[in-house]
Amino acid sequence: MKRIMLCTLIGATGIALSACKEPFNVRPAFLQGEIQMTQYDGVTDDLLTAGLGATGIASTTPPAFDDALNPTPAELRRLAIYNNYRALVDTVPGGGYGTFFGPGVGTSGEGLIAGREYRAYMTVPGSNVPVTVMAQVPDSFDPAQPCMITAPSSGSRGIYGAIGTAGEWGLKKGCTVVYTDKGTGTGSHNLETDAAQRLDGTLTTADEPVQFRADLNDTKRADFSAQWPNRFAWKHAHSKQNPEADWGRHVLQSIRFGFYVLNEQFGRKLANGKVLATITPENTRVIASSVSNGGGASVRAAELDDQNLIDGVAVSEPNVNPEVDRRFTIRQGDGPVITRHSRSLLDYTTALAVYQGCANLAPSVRDAAPLNAALNPPAIGANICQSLALKGLVTGATLDEQATDALRILNDEFAIQPEQNLLAPAHFGLSVAQSISMTYANAYARAGVEDRLCDLSLAATDSNGAVAPLPGAAEAALFSTSNGIPPSAGVNLVYDGAVGQPTLLAASVSPSDGLADHGLDALLCLRGLASGRNPASGEALTGRDRGWSERIARGIDAIRAGGDLHGKPAVIVTGRSDAILPINHTSRPYVGLNQEVEGAGSGLRYYEVLNAHHLDVLNGFPGFADRYVPLHHYYFQALDLVWAHLEDGQPLPPSQVVRTVPRGSMGTPLSAANLPDISADPDPADRIVFADNQLRIPQ
Repeated sequence: MKRIMLCTLIGATGIALSACKEPFNVRPAFLQGEIQMTQYDGVTDDLLTAGLGATGIASTTPPAFDDALNPTPAELRRLAIYNNYRALVDTVPGGGYGTFFGPGVGTSGEGLIAGREYRAYMTVPGSNVPVTVMAQVPDSFDPAQPCMITAPSSGSRGIYGAIGTAGEWGLKKGCTVVYTDKGTGTGSHNLETDAAQRLDGTLTTADEPVQFRADLNDTKRADFSAQWPNRFAWKHAHSKQNPEADWGRHVLQSIRFGFYVLNEQFGRKLANGKVLATITPENTRVIASSVSNGGGASVRAAELDDQNLIDGVAVSEPNVNPEVDRRFTIRQGDGPVITRHSRSLLDYTTALAVYQGCANLAPSVRDAAPLNAALNPPAIGANICQSLALKGLVTGATLDEQATDALRILNDEFAIQPEQNLLAPAHFGLSVAQSISMTYANAYARAGVEDRLCDLSLAATDSNGAVAPLPGAAEAALFSTSNGIPPSAGVNLVYDGAVGQPTLLAASVSPSDGLADHGLDALLCLRGLASGRNPASGEALTGRDRGWSERIARGIDAIRAGGDLHGKPAVIVTGRSDAILPINHTSRPYVGLNQEVEGAGSGLRYYEVLNAHHLDVLNGFPGFADRYVPLHHYYFQALDLVWAHLEDGQPLPPSQVVRTVPRGSMGTPLSAANLPDISADPDPADRIVFADNQLRIPQ
């Protein structure tokens, strides 16, 4: 049943309404500049697919620009939606696209959705760095039964980063979907040319509002470029704002933005030009949602929601860093009791950056991990192992023994589940841990591009790994092609301290050992900043490094989640094999913390999906397709469950392990037999319970 405005209740009793006036629609003070609005007809262009439809999104041929050096805003938008959709969802035939999810599923034709799109800049108190906000209002939106879904971007992606996840589900439901890049996004600043992106993604060197420019005046920028030519600053890494500390506020602001544009569109217009706000939090169903970083942002928004803007939460694989609470432990089946849970993102990710390159060669992983040989040259892996051994960081007389010890360190000392071992090599080869470590260390420290933490910078590189200018066509397309966290779209991680000259990190020779070891010295530096200690000696950092490490620690404290969802009905769905956000430090301990904080008043349910992981897009490749199922399917189920609970009073199913069945071959399409539903009454052996201060997960 819908919530009813208090004024309406009072009016129904016949009591005078003089003290209970409907509010006027007021533009939120956090908005900066003009709101851009575009209407899409759902035929030639649309909200969900930019006119490409389900077939165009699935096509391996991306939409092109008429002029590669000067793409139009519409062309940039179309390519951004294409790339962002395909980055999170497996669109390869047989993997569930077009059957269980996709623009055409549950709709007619190609799934094009007509409506209006509003975009603007906003800021949070204490910051002048623009954050992008967007609201998509489908023509199917019913102002008499309003609903709203939040869609903060996943990862460090831009404003369309959740278009294929929360965006698709919400638009098909007829809900307004509110997005924010949450202070991340492309936001590139070419320090050589001063070029940056406008709100619509086009490049400019003029003094006008842009998504991000580094905090350097012209003289300092010129001096920096003279010493470090062709470098880029990136908003997430170099805004000096630690945007993650405000992700929850960004989501709450996006909701308020959504109400503002809805009332401008549907509110009652008065003769004096004012608009009555007839669509309000009291009569609108609002679900905080999204995946990965976006999911974490929505969780934090629900914790911060002191105005009851949010009715329920449905998130997938959230990047949430719970406050460390040693009152409870975690145990999977008869496995070890995990007490050292709730490590921060930077803590476990820098460990992966340091050790995974060697662990890729462990006998249990080397030949079994998909794409391992293709993405990770064995010679570099052997050099990483040798360097770690020389520094006393792994033991063993042989390469196999050293690699096995590196894997043991990750699984045992860092509580990273063995289920992720076959996925982690591909992530290392794609520089996932390396890019997260560099970006978040800078963000948490509130460092500027000029600080070059651990001698790392961002630039394009040539075939030899040397710094080079980014081609003009590549830079013009960055808004559409970048994932917001280099290496991305031709901009790479560069180790300025490499032997010889600044070099692509993956091809770098470290000064400490003279080995081509993937720039291990730089990665060990990041590990030291995260831990506060020299990784080799174990001694506490001193001097400048200690100062940066202390700043990083304060930055991490600012992003910790408290576990209090205020009793809101909430669902977290996570894949057990997640190799980017290990579940013993994210979803699992958040559930445990929530139980400690809210106890019997908690409305949170947790569904852990077997044979599922973080990046469904990898399921489109051999070796992944036969082992893993799309977590995306269960994310949509989570949204369905929360919706049914809020609208129809259906109880949320108990927390449980979902036992999926891999299809075994890319040639075998996924069917319902592979993807059992989250059960309303799971077998006792599948239930996740919190008892005696322990979160107990069935094997």
